[in-house]
Amino acid sequence: MAKIFHKPYNVNLPKSKRSEQEFAAHKGIVLCSDCGAAYFKKRWVHGLEKINTAGKTDLPVSNGICPACQMIKNQQYEGRIMIKNFPDGQAQELEGLVRGFGERAFDRDPMDRIIEIDKSGSTWRITTTENELANKLAHKIKNQFKNAKSRTHFAPEPSDVAEITIEFS
Repeated sequence: MAKIFHKPYNVNLPKSKRSEQEFAAHKGIVLCSDCGAAYFKKRWVHGLEKINTAGKTDLPVSNGICPACQMIKNQQYEGRIMIKNFPDGQAQELEGLVRGFGERAFDRDPMDRIIEIDKSGSTWRITTTENELANKLAHKIKNQFKNAKSRTHFAPEPSDVAEITIEFS
């Protein structure tokens, strides 16, 4: 094979603004004072019992607040689903679907949460802490209720907000 590149190049790209906003890495364990989640080795888990500290006896433990709880306190969200013209007869089925989906997502990852389900007549507004969670939930609703059409809109670059509109015919 011919050598096209004579010299290897190291390209150092600047860090994204998103990575600077994320929770900074800490030494030891950080416990969320609101929900009890624990931060260890660059990830959040449910409580101390999920952390494998084999061979490490002197880990400092500090209290803090996880990014999901901070978002809820600041009344921020990354995903919003607007459900319009939803039939009243299936409201319990939809609410059960949304709550169950949110509980399973929270069991997998403590940062995935449904913040609020706001119902006003035939229009529902669901906010989530993660935009991927909103996308997956909207897809699940659309598959469950066949007469639904959805549109997804992502906010411009500095924001990570996904706004999904589901309309029933």
